[in-house]
Amino acid sequence: QVQLVESGGGTVQPGGSLRLSCVVSGRIFGYSEMSWFRQAPGKQRDLVAHILTGGVADYADSVKGRFTISRDNAKNTVYLQMNSLKPEDSAVYYCSGLMTWGRGTQVTVSS
Repeated sequence: QVQLVESGGGTVQPGGSLRLSCVVSGRIFGYSEMSWFRQAPGKQRDLVAHILTGGVADYADSVKGRFTISRDNAKNTVYLQMNSLKPEDSAVYYCSGLMTWGRGTQVTVSS
């Protein structure tokens, strides 16, 4: 059974940075596209970033130039580096792939 476990969330001031990690169990990680989504209270879950098996990535317009998704296939891990964080980036961030979701990690941007 595939499991996705996120970590790295927390509280940071505007302009700060965080790096989220998602560790994936299962030997097929290297063949899987992976994504990060986020959901703020009362809002729908939105795609933040997506990465293909070869490393090609795409981003929501709201995070382009500030967030970077990457993957380490040897570690079965996908990352989301978040820089220049804004209060509107506050949400629960979810890792997704292999038709599975993680439980999420909370990111709060506040002064």
